[in-house]
Parts: sequence; C-alpha cells; structure tokens
Amino acid sequence: MSVSHSPRPQWTPFERYRRSLWLLTVRDLRVRYSTSALGYVWSVLDPLVMATIYWFVFTQVFDRPVGEQPYIVFLLTALLPWMWFNGAISDSTRAFIRDAKLVRSTKLPRTIWVNRIVLSKGIEFVASLPVLAIFAIATGTPLHWQVVFFPIALLLQGILVMGIGLLVAPLVVFFRDLERATKLALRFLFYASPIIYGVSDLPENLHFWAGFNPLAGIFSLYRAAFFPAQLDWGVVAIGAVMSVVLLVVGILVFKRTERAVLKEI
Repeated sequence: MSVSHSPRPQWTPFERYRRSLWLLTVRDLRVRYSTSALGYVWSVLDPLVMATIYWFVFTQVFDRPVGEQPYIVFLLTALLPWMWFNGAISDSTRAFIRDAKLVRSTKLPRTIWVNRIVLSKGIEFVASLPVLAIFAIATGTPLHWQVVFFPIALLLQGILVMGIGLLVAPLVVFFRDLERATKLALRFLFYASPIIYGVSDLPENLHFWAGFNPLAGIFSLYRAAFFPAQLDWGVVAIGAVMSVVLLVVGILVFKRTERAVLKEI
C-alpha cells in the first residue's frame, strides 16, 4: 500500500524571505530574553530611567521650560522610538561579524541579517508603548485624532533604520573603527535630535535645517498624538525624503560590497 506524501509548499522568493526573516527575528528575541531574569522589563527600563533623569533636570533643577507639559509624556514619545533607532543601528555594526559562519554558509539574502535587527528592535519598541499609555493616563494627557499619523511614523522610521543599517553593516567589516565611530555619532545625534526638546523650541531659522535630520520629522509625527502643536509638516516632508534617500544609498552600497564582505568575514 503506497503512502501518499503531501507536496511541499511552493513558496515564492518573497514568501521564503518573509518566513525566514520572522524566524530569525523570533530567535533573536527569545535568545535576548531567555538569558534575562527581568526579560521584557529591560526593554522599557532604560528609556524610563533616562526620561526620569531629564524630567528631574528640566522640571526640578532648571527653571527653563522646554517641550510641553506633562514633560514626562513629551519625553517618552521621542525616547521610546529613539531606543529603537539607537539599538538597531548599534547592533547593525555587528550584523555580519557576529554571525559570520551563518552568513557565509546559508543562501538567504544577506539583507536579512540587517532587517532581522530592524524588525526585532521595532517589536521591542511596540511592546514598550503600554508604558507610554500608562503615563499618559496617569497624567491625564488627552489622545488627539493625530494619532492616525502613528503608522506613518513607524513606516518612515523603519525605512530610515533599514537604510542606515544596510549602509553601516558592510562598511564595518572593512573599517572596524567605524563601529566605535558609529557609537560616537549616535551620542551626538541624541542631542542633535528633538528628544529632550521639540522642533518648536528651536529658533525659527533652524526649522528648515532640522528637517535634514529625519528623526525630527518622525518624532514630530509620534508626538502629534498627544501634542498636535509639535507637528511640522515641512520638517516631516524633508525627513521623509532623507529617509528614502538613505535607504536607496544603503541598498546600493550593500549590493556593491556584498561579495567583498563574504570574502572578508
């Protein structure tokens, strides 16, 4: 009696990529949290401590108002997405070096080793949003209709992080000092981005130039849910163009260096 076997599913290249990306992302999250006693708490503890420090400095120590009230909610609406950006770019500098054997031995598209970091950090960001909701409810901060722009901010940030990740990941293989340089650049970018302050706190003549930091427009979209006055469409438009440009540059650099990266690692 013959046993019939069900045929293997014929997945398209996109479907294979999507499934592999999800499996690698889940693996990353499991490994990260399985070795930690507090697990999920760590994904929100860092931005929460930072927000508390800056809240204390700018509301209790110095009498110079920045941003909007309640300041703790104002801070968290930018600090939480900053942790996604900062974590993804930092980890992208080791995307190929850390998993060199897997990168060489598998036939998966090599972009997946960067995109899994972008996705896992993005999931951590979404998982931290209940903390923002708790502070908004506790301080009586109303949610405005501009919350509908939240998915646009997510999309733009995903494009931005992916573009920079694809740019730095292969370059670090050739220039190892770039990993430390990236950390220094991220530290500078933290203060150069409207996190502890808003775009509206900048002098009027700097608003246009602020848009060339894509994070300014992205944070503007996030903050609009609670602080509609922070939404500056000019800054958002320039930031969106910059995000797409960085993605295109990242893809081009990645494709040009992919073979050399495989030889180097």
